[in-house]
Order: sequence, then C-alpha cells, then structure tokens
Amino acid sequence: MSAENPADGARRRPSPVAAALNVGRGAVIGAVEIVPGVSGGTMALVLGVYETIIDSAGSLVRAAVAGARSLVARDRRAELRADAREHASHVRWGVLIPLGIGMLIAIVAVSATLAPLLEEHPVETRALFAGLIVASISVPARMVGRWGTSEVVAVVAGAAAAFWLTSLTGTPHDDPAPWMIAGSASIAICALVLPGVSGSFMLLVLGMYGATLEAVNERDLAYLATFALGAIVGLALFVTGLQWLLAHRRSLTLAAMTGLMVGSLRALWPWQGEDGTLEPPGESVGAVIVLFVVGIAAVLALVMIERAVAARAEEPAATPTA
Repeated sequence: MSAENPADGARRRPSPVAAALNVGRGAVIGAVEIVPGVSGGTMALVLGVYETIIDSAGSLVRAAVAGARSLVARDRRAELRADAREHASHVRWGVLIPLGIGMLIAIVAVSATLAPLLEEHPVETRALFAGLIVASISVPARMVGRWGTSEVVAVVAGAAAAFWLTSLTGTPHDDPAPWMIAGSASIAICALVLPGVSGSFMLLVLGMYGATLEAVNERDLAYLATFALGAIVGLALFVTGLQWLLAHRRSLTLAAMTGLMVGSLRALWPWQGEDGTLEPPGESVGAVIVLFVVGIAAVLALVMIERAVAARAEEPAATPTA
C-alpha cells in the first residue's frame, strides 16, 4: 500500500500528479494531528508514506550530524562533507516537501475551525475520530506478518501504555517560558511519528495545547520558531532509534504500534467529563453511531484509494506501437 515506488530513488523528480497527491496526504496528516487523541503517524501509515517519512528523516539527521562534525574536524572535513551529501541524497525531498506543504496548510486552516467544533460538539467529534482509529488499526496489524507470543505481549504493553498516557491531564500554561515551549515540542514531535500516540494529546498532557493552538491562530512567530527548534532537536534524537527498530525489530515494533493505537482509543471515548474521566453513554447516541461508522468508512475509502494509486504506479508503461 505504498504511496510511492521505492525504486524511484531519492533523486527522481515526482510528476505533478504525484506531488498533488502528496500535498493531499500531508493535508490529511496535518488535519488529524491537530485533534488530541488522533495520531498523524496513524494517518501516515494508512496513506502509505510512514516509512518514507521515517527513512528520510533518519537520512536528514545523519546528514546534519556529518555536516556539523565537518565544521570542527578540520582533518576530516572533506570526508565528512561527502558523507553529509551522501546521506542528504537519500532524503525523498520530492515526497517530503509536498507532504510538508499540505500539513502546513491543513494545520493553519484546521486550527481556526477545530477549537470551536471540539468545544460545541465534543461527543460527536470524538465519535468520528474514534471511527478513524478503529479502522486504521488493521494497517499496522497486517504489516506485522506472522504473530507470535512476543508480538501479542508487545500489543498488550503498547495498549496499556497508551491507555495510561491518555488518562493523564496537565495544568494549562497560559504564558509558557521558552524552555517549556521547546521541551514540549521535542516530546510532541516524537509522538507525531508514533502511530497511536497523538502529538496534540501530548501537548494537552503537558498543558501546552491551548497556548500552541493560540500561537498558530495568532501567527506568533517567536513562539512558533521556538517550538520548531525544539521539534527539530526531538526528532533528531528519536527518529534514528525508531528507524533502527523498524529495520531490526520490525514485527515487534509494528505490534507495539498496533497496541498504542488500541490504547489511544480511550482518549476518543465520546462521553467524557471535563477532567477526562470516562462516562457511560448519554446524549446523541444515534449521532455517535452514525459518525463512528462514517469515520470507519472514510479510512476504508482512503485505503482503497491508496491501493489503487499504488497498483497504477506499479503498472509497466505501455509499449508504443508503430
């Protein structure tokens, strides 16, 4: 269900259609990442671009490290700069840039509309996104391949960790210090690349969600620059380890991701108290069921579209006839 052909290589320029599709994929990832409890990593898995993002981020981190070392190691400067260029050549810029553009557009657009929607219709909104996650669980579960005892344990552990994490709430910080902004960003970005763990929910746990959403809506460039710096540092420290796990402990890692997605459903139970405590079904049961099914159908439609796009991309070019 890959959204792009790995054989294309890092240097191949994508077609305008492929670039437009990746902008759309980025918009979906950015839109859901705004919602506390919904992971952008989950949508990246569904849309077939997750491992491309992780691999490219890992290459970019290694290129940056080699470039930084070349500034201080004069005797190896040429060698390290060559290493930096080599790592940078493996970054799928033709995929990452359109994804980033789509994410940025969606974050700016959705931030202005999501806050009142969550405030006025929290039950219905959570039901819709719960449907999205339930349908998405099958994606990493199928990628595990052969299930054994270790994979089952990883699922249970991941589910328990996510369930506990989503039960936490933090005291909101109205005027956070720069170190708090950067620190929370470094943690949230790690959650962003883990399916089942919501970066927005991590900000909520840390008490930084409201301040960050306000900074996006008000275009607070100082806040956003500090946040971006913290996110870059956090990503650099985290993504290399995740890339290693996917390469050497793939089935266990995907099983743990499946568990994280299962446990994260706690945050999307429609009926919750103001402090996040779970409550029995109450108002709008009919609307909840309908929106839950709509969420499932939306993900299934995305999966079918991605499969069709991938199948078409893998078709051999037609041989011209005389």
